[in-house]
Amino acid sequence: MKIYTKTGDEGLTSLVYGKRVSKADLKIEAYGTIDELNANLGLLIDQPVNEKRGDFLRNIQNLLFSIGSNLASEKKDNNLPKISESDVLVMEKVIDEMTGELPDLKHFIIPGGHNSISICHVVRTVSRRAERTVVRLNEIEELDVLIIVYLNRLSDYLFTLARKIGQELGVEEVKWDSKK
Repeated sequence: MKIYTKTGDEGLTSLVYGKRVSKADLKIEAYGTIDELNANLGLLIDQPVNEKRGDFLRNIQNLLFSIGSNLASEKKDNNLPKISESDVLVMEKVIDEMTGELPDLKHFIIPGGHNSISICHVVRTVSRRAERTVVRLNEIEELDVLIIVYLNRLSDYLFTLARKIGQELGVEEVKWDSKK
């Protein structure tokens, strides 16, 4: 089977159930950004510091595929895998556990200090962009609200994870200096 179909050569693509839309459609932008987020998350998973949390991060990747498939569908009620309230609660639990092991946050943090920390912040910012894009799509097409909630928690998780990675690597947080 060839990977190219030539069906998108005129700037159109198919949604899950076959409807053809412009590749510039906000729906395509939304699930394309989820795909970009997932690819960047793969880079984060490949960092040696994340070896022990790889299963959790791969689960996030699977959930992002579920989000992407739902965004790629023209039907809100479909048989595609969905984000659940328990997915959000698990994320919150992990955030709370990491936060409990970190010093109180008393300053703004500038991303950096180590490659793994910087990669985590890049993933966080892509997550925020994905969330903004999905929110814009939700303004014109009602989506499952748990998609937005999950993406919001994911960026919180990634911020906390960047701090945790720094702690594990013994890297001091880069504090924002408002005077510079």
